[in-house]
Amino acid sequence: MAVEGGDRDYVQSLERGFAVLLAFDEDLTRPTLAELAAKTGFSRPAVRRLLLTLQRLGYVANDGSRWTLTPRVLSIAQHYTATRATIELAQPHLLRQAERTGESASLAELDGHEAVYVARVPVRRIMSINVAVGTRVPAYATSMGRVLLAWAGPETITRFLEEAEMRARTPATVTDPAELRQRLAQVREQGFSIVDGELEEGLVSAAVPVRDAGGRVVAALASSTSAGRLAPEKLVEQTVPILLETAAAISADLGYDATVLPPIRDGFY
Repeated sequence: MAVEGGDRDYVQSLERGFAVLLAFDEDLTRPTLAELAAKTGFSRPAVRRLLLTLQRLGYVANDGSRWTLTPRVLSIAQHYTATRATIELAQPHLLRQAERTGESASLAELDGHEAVYVARVPVRRIMSINVAVGTRVPAYATSMGRVLLAWAGPETITRFLEEAEMRARTPATVTDPAELRQRLAQVREQGFSIVDGELEEGLVSAAVPVRDAGGRVVAALASSTSAGRLAPEKLVEQTVPILLETAAAISADLGYDATVLPPIRDGFY
């Protein structure tokens, strides 16, 4: 992602403040100052100053020796959602998709090397992680991540393949850059992605692109299930047509006209 300005415009204290906020996770829900210092790599005095500033702003609270996030942090996500027409327009379509498939429906966007859930209608929990809006998953090992990468552009794809850490999540995970590039080419050619057991064993998912008024792929629409409920070939046969129909409806709401700007599926980089 291109960033305007140079080093002179970079505010390191802001970066460190976000690093402290992001250090709170499912393993550190009520960390001590020492634990946050160890997690961020900052000195204890620096973390203390950052925490006191965040406390004054209302984003963290102190309970003796331990710190917690406050509900105010949710306002950041709310502001993001309020400015994203895609999410608002997609929600009723996600609900109808979930009703038709009997499976959770999700919308994701690409952020660096990860796909981030920006909207979701859950039906059942099939992953070991608790998936909610804001959950991040590796783009290389997920159907929605591969959709987002397939249409991200040649420079983004090359940079991803050079920089992303692609470790094996399961024995089926594709970690070879050349093979992943081939998989992305296939996704772009066929117009959808199927990933079987690469993020978690027994998890199979399908995803398709969502386009804006200019035809640019701005999100990936996905449906996930267990391999025991629906084999990959059945997912292609039964679920992908529903995904394509739903994605077309969302894209149309965003102003995309396929008769004017037909999807490009060949000529991969």
